[in-house]
Order: sequence, then C-alpha cells, then structure tokens
Amino acid sequence: MTDVHDDLSDALPEVDPDLLELAGSVFADADATGTGLDTALWDNLEQTGLARLAVAEDAGGSGGTLLDLAAVLVEAGAYAARVPLAETDLACRAAAGAGLDVPAGPLTFALDRAGALAVAGDTVSGTLARVPWARSAAAVVVLTGGSVVVLDPAAATVVEGTNVAEEPRDTFTWDGARAAVAAAPEGAAGQFALRAALWRATLLAGAARGALARSVGYAGEREQFGRPIGRFQAIQQQLALAAAEVAAGGAAAESAARVVVRDGIAAPTAELAVASAKVRTGEAATAVARIAHQVHGAIGFTREHDLRLTTTRLWAWREEDGTDGQWAARIGELVLAAGPDGLWPLVTA
Repeated sequence: MTDVHDDLSDALPEVDPDLLELAGSVFADADATGTGLDTALWDNLEQTGLARLAVAEDAGGSGGTLLDLAAVLVEAGAYAARVPLAETDLACRAAAGAGLDVPAGPLTFALDRAGALAVAGDTVSGTLARVPWARSAAAVVVLTGGSVVVLDPAAATVVEGTNVAEEPRDTFTWDGARAAVAAAPEGAAGQFALRAALWRATLLAGAARGALARSVGYAGEREQFGRPIGRFQAIQQQLALAAAEVAAGGAAAESAARVVVRDGIAAPTAELAVASAKVRTGEAATAVARIAHQVHGAIGFTREHDLRLTTTRLWAWREEDGTDGQWAARIGELVLAAGPDGLWPLVTA
C-alpha cells in the first residue's frame, strides 16, 4: 500500500511524535484489503496501548488525551484500518460515565435516539439497525432514553449488513436479553452525538489524505506520451484542488478537537465547531474521491486497486453520524439562536 504517513507534529504539537510514528507503522503493516474486523491489527493495537488510547486508566485505557486519539484516528482513516477505534472509545466513555464495568475487547456504540429499545429493569428488547462492527464486538454499548445499557451480541438475532466500504453495519434484535443498565448522565445523548460526529470527521480527514497520497503516487508512476501524467498541468491542477480540500477538512477536524478540549463537549462553541467539521470533511470527501478517481482513470474503479479502500470510506463515512445536510441545518439553528449580537463571539471564540 502507498505510504500515506504524514508527520502531524507541526499541526498538533501537543501530540508526541513517537506516538504518531508508532500509529503510522502499526497501520501501515496491516492488511486493509479484507473485510470485517482485522483481528491481528486489533491485537497489535491492544499490545501497543492504542486500542483505548484516550480512555482513562481506571477504565482499562491508556490515559491519553483527546488530541492523541484524534491524531491516531487520522492515521487509521488514511490507512483504511479495519478496526472499531472510534466506536470502542465511545463505548468505553458511555459505560464508564454511567458507572458500568467496561468490557474488554473491541466494542461498539449505538445512540438510540428513536427509542427502538425498551428497557425494563435489567432486560432489554428491540432492534437496532446498522450498528457498526456489531458482529465482531465483545459488547454493544447503547445510550437509549435515559439509560446506558451494555448488551451481549451473542444474545441477539443478527442480520449482517455492510456500508459501501464493506465495513460491518449489522441489525441486531434482542428479545428480553439481560443487560447491565445504569442511568445516563444528563445531556449524554447530545454530547455523544457530537463525539461520534467529531470522530467520524477525523476519520474522513484521514481517508481524504490517504486518497490524495495514492493519487499523487500514481500520477508520478503512470506515463502517457512519454512522461508521467503528474507533469501535465491539468493533472497538477486537479491534485492541487484535492490537496486544498484535504487541508481544509483536516484543519476543520483539528480545530473542532481543540475546541472540545478547551471548552468541553457541552459548550455551544464545541457544537458549532464539530458541526462545521463534519460538514467540511464531508464536502472534502466528495471532492477528493472524485478527483482521485479521475486521476487514476479506469484502473481506480477496479476492486484490485487499493484506491477503493479510501474512496469507498469517504463515500460511506460522509453519510454516517449525521449527513452534511443535517449538520448544516444545525449550524443554521445555532446561528439563528445566537442572534446578531451573539454570532460574532460564537464564531470567534
């Protein structure tokens, strides 16, 4: 696979360069071409402490920072890693925040805002659709109504599904299954929706960077009329446009992570920053995927070519954890709520 590692130490000086080097080497050595969970990669992530990087040590994590995880997720997206890093972080935070034991192994998280699950004491019934990585998870942590529940995937009836990138998106049905149940903290649903969108935007930023790196590499190798196509001005212009989109999306995701660290996930400034990041990385995903396939030509659409590993994720992830349109509408609501006197402080904070 094309080397897509890019030193982020200038962009995120708080992140240890050794951590970035470790993450890049771990993901670069993994096999991204398969489907389903890459168990070998997950084992490697657990051994290196990257699997639960930003989870508190008393909850079984490595005690890293949110910015540490953001940087690692960029690497994961760039290398199309087949592991539920973001989902495990969300699941650990939800379970630990509710005072529940955090299960070992890869986890997944679902936000049940539609009330699809019915919780009665310590039993749960209902159906959740398109749960990421559910078939491979050791536990499914769900935030439903005012409760956090930890469910056993083995107790569910499963209808397997995938997104366009062939990542598991399964439908699980529980019928009176026993579960660990606790009250969710106040405001948890909105905050976890933002956390999920932030991590998705960060993954999108990484996948866009990976697609660009593959395109630049291919343009330097593919010859036409006796010279590499990367020397043609039309190709150079397209790659420059893609690079601008990658930079803009990455900056938006990084800025959102910084605002969450500075102000907290519950702050209005954090919601605006995360919503903006999800919209901007979604827009970048559309543009970068289009340009990448234009540069590669017909070969880029074949299953054998590794370009699909990033572009299919760009197409899939831009629709997950809130679409561009949904988050753009939320930005509009925040702007209207701020009013003429509050808009400028909200934007510049």
